[in-house]
Amino acid sequence: MSRYRVLLVAVYWRTNLTMRQIGPLFGVSHSAAHRVVDSLGPPPALAPVRKRRVDQVAIVGGTLVPTRDHRVAERSKNCRYSTNPQVAIDADTRLVLATGDPKPGNRNDCTAYRDSGIADTLAGRPVMADSGYQGNPEVIMPYRKPREGRERPEWQQQLNTVHRVIRARVEHALARMKNWKILRDYRRAGHTLATTAAGIAFRHNLTITD
Repeated sequence: MSRYRVLLVAVYWRTNLTMRQIGPLFGVSHSAAHRVVDSLGPPPALAPVRKRRVDQVAIVGGTLVPTRDHRVAERSKNCRYSTNPQVAIDADTRLVLATGDPKPGNRNDCTAYRDSGIADTLAGRPVMADSGYQGNPEVIMPYRKPREGRERPEWQQQLNTVHRVIRARVEHALARMKNWKILRDYRRAGHTLATTAAGIAFRHNLTITD
């Protein structure tokens, strides 16, 4: 695996330039650049999550990725055709543990969490998420406001504050991953987004462990 090919894939993911732009930068045709991305994109993905101590908490969150392949994307709250990839990080190290198969953007996080396969990957460990994951009783979520309009007890408010501070770590990870501009406008075939997201997560982990 030559270094220039690895660099080509990294530059493509970071800048989201077209193949006709990327190719000349590396002295190859756009079709050759396309083959490099197809062949080298998938390998540097995340390793499978190993069984960890029960006190090691995962935090899960989803993000909308504008996706031009309408076979896998649907109109979502950003009024664009999007997909919803789920991402889980370790609450302590902030490393990405797993990425789920992207689901149509009109699916809520509660459904995408189950259908993307990430729930199965994280089975057996504590998982934190926001209140959008209602319907998944194994997920630790903030206390909801009572329906009667009463205020939450002070102890629940304090726990929600702690929960919010910790859960924000997955939002920070998602923001860093979306610095790779390919996740802001995905032009490739929708079925390749899963490996692209996993590859970017792998590079995210390398960055924060340097």
